[in-house]
Amino acid sequence: MHSIAEATPNIAVIKYWGQRDSKLVLPLNSSISVTMDFSLRTRTRVEFGDFKKDRAFLNKKELSGEGLSRVMRIINTARNMKGERWKVLVKSENFFPTKAGFASSASGFAALAVAADAALNLKLKSPGLSMLARLSSGSASRSVLGGFVKWNAGECNDGLDSYAVQLAPASHWKELRNVAAVVDAHEKAVGSAEGMQRTVKTSPLFKKRLKELPERIANMERAIKKKDAHSFFSLTMEESDSMHASMADTKPPLHYMNDVSREIVAAINSLNKKEGESICGYTFDAGPNAHVYTLQKHVPAVKKALKSVSGVQKLFVCGVGSGPRVLEKG
Repeated sequence: MHSIAEATPNIAVIKYWGQRDSKLVLPLNSSISVTMDFSLRTRTRVEFGDFKKDRAFLNKKELSGEGLSRVMRIINTARNMKGERWKVLVKSENFFPTKAGFASSASGFAALAVAADAALNLKLKSPGLSMLARLSSGSASRSVLGGFVKWNAGECNDGLDSYAVQLAPASHWKELRNVAAVVDAHEKAVGSAEGMQRTVKTSPLFKKRLKELPERIANMERAIKKKDAHSFFSLTMEESDSMHASMADTKPPLHYMNDVSREIVAAINSLNKKEGESICGYTFDAGPNAHVYTLQKHVPAVKKALKSVSGVQKLFVCGVGSGPRVLEKG
């Protein structure tokens, strides 16, 4: 029995950075993201059968160690739900840079959860799929849904109230775009899981950030509901700056952005100043690559600003996506 599924990254406008439980992957704060369309995607094939052992491949390279362990957290949980012991063969491919701030773990583990669910015919609803994906990647809990998504941090120790919900479907704000700028496609030196643990333990600014987040989250939800572009872009930049400030305040400091990233920040601020209002807003995850939210009518101006920055290697333009899809099941 097998299934092939595709999922897409989500790019957070309220960030997930910090855990209250690393084993269950429970966050310290709720987060909000926008699921991308299939311009950026991961395709994953999951097959259960009479294999000698469990195996998993990413971009045609066999996984071992922690990479395989993360895959098996989802697979083992799904197998236990089904009450079966079949071995598994997983083949996954990213159609964009891996581990470089393009949320490849989010799309990858969301695709794995959806494919495993379909292959085993578990028929999980979105909360169950979100919690299944969360076991291997916190941000993946949001990529099982399309549109505008909120991952509720929850309060329960067992994590049963920590899953993603859809704030609005993709059709709610069709004009919104993400102009993604590839600055460096190499794998980052310090992974997100390690980095966030260091920030929580050592950054005084992080404690201040947590106190600020409830109001920012409420304002972001309001901006999405009203399709208030100015507020959405301003809050997105404010939030990105806040997270990266707490990263820099970590001991030793974490610097995921580089000089080109900072030039992009300057270029976007200059463009907004020239226009007399916020027509776009940058955000950076744990990597140097930029995601600039804007409206379709402003995409040419944003692309022009980004192309003026030396060091920007490639641009992608994504719309809001409708969430994962199952391509094949048998």
